Amino acid sequence: QVQLVESGGGLVQAGGSLRLSCAASGGTFYAMAWFRQAPGKEREFVAAVSWSGGSTSHADSVKGRFTISRDNAKNTVNLQMNSLKPEDTAVYFCAVGGQLSFLQTRYDYWGQGTQVTVSS
Repeated sequence: QVQLVESGGGLVQAGGSLRLSCAASGGTFYAMAWFRQAPGKEREFVAAVSWSGGSTSHADSVKGRFTISRDNAKNTVNLQMNSLKPEDTAVYFCAVGGQLSFLQTRYDYWGQGTQVTVSS
């Protein structure tokens, strides 16, 4: 049984930083990713990373501020978020699957989500 458990969310002031982590159990996966959903909006792609970590993809809205990475020894994926803005406020979801993609349908398993709130 695959389980994904996110951690690291919280409340931070604009300009601050947070680091999200997602621990996977029950399998290993080629692609690990983060998505987010703000109140009243559709869930959107944030970043994804391949098995080796050599291929990454970041949404334009977070490029230069967020960095995705993974630790295969621990079966975790991390999202370092710097220079946070109020518009980054959302529930952040970890997802895993067999293909590196920005499409939600390419991911087979999802975490429950962790809240990130950025105050102005």
